[in-house]
Amino acid sequence: MGLLDIFKNDPEVVVAHFNHGTRPSADDDQKFVQKKCAELNIEFFTEKANLGENASEETAREKRYAFLNKIALREKGEIYTAHHMDDLIESVVINLIRGTGWRGLTPFSNNYHPLLNKTKKEILKYASENNIIFRQDPTNTEEKYLRNRVRESVKNLPEGTKKQIYSLFLKQRDIQEEIKDIETEILPKDNIYERKFFTEVDEVVALELLKVITKETEPVCRRFLEAIKTYAPEKFFNLSKNKLVKLHKTYFSLENL
Repeated sequence: MGLLDIFKNDPEVVVAHFNHGTRPSADDDQKFVQKKCAELNIEFFTEKANLGENASEETAREKRYAFLNKIALREKGEIYTAHHMDDLIESVVINLIRGTGWRGLTPFSNNYHPLLNKTKKEILKYASENNIIFRQDPTNTEEKYLRNRVRESVKNLPEGTKKQIYSLFLKQRDIQEEIKDIETEILPKDNIYERKFFTEVDEVVALELLKVITKETEPVCRRFLEAIKTYAPEKFFNLSKNKLVKLHKTYFSLENL
């Protein structure tokens, strides 16, 4: 609602609201946002999915962004979200827990996030000063979600520490772009990779390149690297989401991933 308030006078803004259907109050959230958009004379798009209360965060996110991308494509626009600095830090912590390595320090690389340099405290202050009414998601306090458990730790960080982490995020994002350019030059264009290269190159380099080409976490890439070094020809290695890689005598291919 704070983000909407900032852009409410922009004639090109439309609002896209996705109702995950994971809790009874989600319908009231949808009506709340729709009513506000009607008051502001802003075009409103919505879609509801009945994911159920046991839906994973990953499934909810996939469905949400499929909807947002559909609206962005239809309206020939860009996606702006209200992620803020606390969200950023939570995502960094979660990524590091899951073993994403340094890439986990740069979440939110896609879309636009105008509030990313603001802490949650600063946004709540803005809402209070501008009489902005908003609704709270009651599931934000449920401990079954990893993000909620991480949020409890993040909220106790001093504001100065959050700003320092944000500054590091900006630096790391620039470095990541440089690394991507170098990786693009190194990797073959036909998605066929020589096993010998991965057995002879420094392990740190091998792991970094495998993360790029497989989009997997470091633990998975470590197992895959071991498979590249030891598996017999014509044997398969399982990546996540049931993706298979066939290891030939001298090479492996990821063309079907």
